[in-house]
Amino acid sequence: MGEQVGNARVRGPQEAVAKGSVVLIKTLIDHPMESGLRKDKESGETIPAHHVTDVVVNYAGKEVMKAVWTGAVSKNPFFAFSLKATTSGPVKVTWKDNKGVEFSGTAEVKVS
Repeated sequence: MGEQVGNARVRGPQEAVAKGSVVLIKTLIDHPMESGLRKDKESGETIPAHHVTDVVVNYAGKEVMKAVWTGAVSKNPFFAFSLKATTSGPVKVTWKDNKGVEFSGTAEVKVS
């Protein structure tokens, strides 16, 4: 199936925040998230598994979170999390799928 894969978007606060503030980071990635259990409606053949397996969040160059996902996560997953803003720097979110392909997106957190 020729779906778009990997368009990763990461959004954080649009303005500077006070040091120690808790900020919300929102992410969205275009990905089919196929479990490998579904059948194609036309051919009846099983659609091969193709889903995100790992999500890693780095903030200002340090890994702050890691998650393991399965094919049970929905198509084009939205993922949001809170982060304590201790310093100005990038929040980079990297997704890796079961085919070994990595996608990433970055948002800048500015601390005043």
